[in-house]
Amino acid sequence: MSGPAASGPLAGLKVLELGQLIAGPFAAKTLADFGADVVKVEPPGVGDPLRRWRLLKDGTSVWWQVQSRNKRSIALDLRQPQAQDIVRKLAAEADVLIENFRPGALEGWGLGPKQLLGSNPRLVMLRISGYGQTGPYRDRPGFGVVAEAMGGLRHLTAEPGRVPVRVGVSIGDTLASLHGVIGILMALHERQRSGQGQVIDVALYEAVFNCMESLLPEYSAFGAVREAAGSALPGIAPTNAYRCSDGGYVLVAGNGDSIFKRLMAAIGRADLANDPALASNEGRVKRVQELDAAIGGWAAQRAVTEALAVLDTAEVPAGRIYTVADIAADPHYRARGMLQEVAMDDGSRIAVPGIVPKLSRTPGGQHRNAPALGQDTDAVLKEIGLTPRQIAALREKGVIA
Repeated sequence: MSGPAASGPLAGLKVLELGQLIAGPFAAKTLADFGADVVKVEPPGVGDPLRRWRLLKDGTSVWWQVQSRNKRSIALDLRQPQAQDIVRKLAAEADVLIENFRPGALEGWGLGPKQLLGSNPRLVMLRISGYGQTGPYRDRPGFGVVAEAMGGLRHLTAEPGRVPVRVGVSIGDTLASLHGVIGILMALHERQRSGQGQVIDVALYEAVFNCMESLLPEYSAFGAVREAAGSALPGIAPTNAYRCSDGGYVLVAGNGDSIFKRLMAAIGRADLANDPALASNEGRVKRVQELDAAIGGWAAQRAVTEALAVLDTAEVPAGRIYTVADIAADPHYRARGMLQEVAMDDGSRIAVPGIVPKLSRTPGGQHRNAPALGQDTDAVLKEIGLTPRQIAALREKGVIA
């Protein structure tokens, strides 16, 4: 398994991606953006279902162009023993394997950690699932939206007394992916000392729960169950979204002590700025309704752009709610390289998000577009020693495509 040369801090790292849709593939995408050679295994015929999700261009999701850039695709029917043998050969030469099947699926194919680490003790395996590889819920199917609810996030994403709403993207999957990438990098760092790989067990709900800040200790210490608070952030004041005269909203984070004073001065409320009882967050939280009314009344008399101009001058953290049209037109996004255009096979161009994070000396980048299904099957199999005749025989049997 020796892919095309790429630059970046992870150049030379060999990654085998098993799984589909979001959590596992997003983790692999992140590694690929920084130079790892990612070989993505897809089922013949249909490939990863993400190829057909949301808006399609020429029959393929434009989301695919983000999620699978810089990867190579091979089409293997993992239900067939010969395909499983191929995965074992690929894993024997890989540094990292990423999968997000239900727990037990790999073991059923003879591809569990016992087998793969037995032949390649240096292998780092990332396993992402809804509930983890152990525990009473391990066999339940788990999607990001369920994990967001179980992790405590969905309970908070609502206006008080109204139905909890979901974040408009698959945030549970993405949080799990990023935790997985952190785990991979830590395991690779440790491998430099021990020479040994290991298994990284990431549960979607745990990744969400890990980001829930003081939710649990507040309950443990005080029996406090945090409830939905709309656009406000309970216990931190003032921070909220305030409706302006043009119908838009300005988001204001005036919760720092010195920031609060500048905010109150900017909206003409020197009395509140100089009130000793409001000098700290504890006092402001007690009077949050009064503060919200003051800021809200000020914002209601101004358009969003006018309000932001005042707050920017006062150096108060504030912003407006962006649509994707706003993002695409924003000069800061463009200056930071976050709006990249790539040429498609038909000659058209499409905008995709830039690379994050930004490394000063060894930045990531896009060196190839997302692959067609099975585009690299022959090349990858030749790299692990299969002859053209053997490859043709496997294709004839439907093991590969």
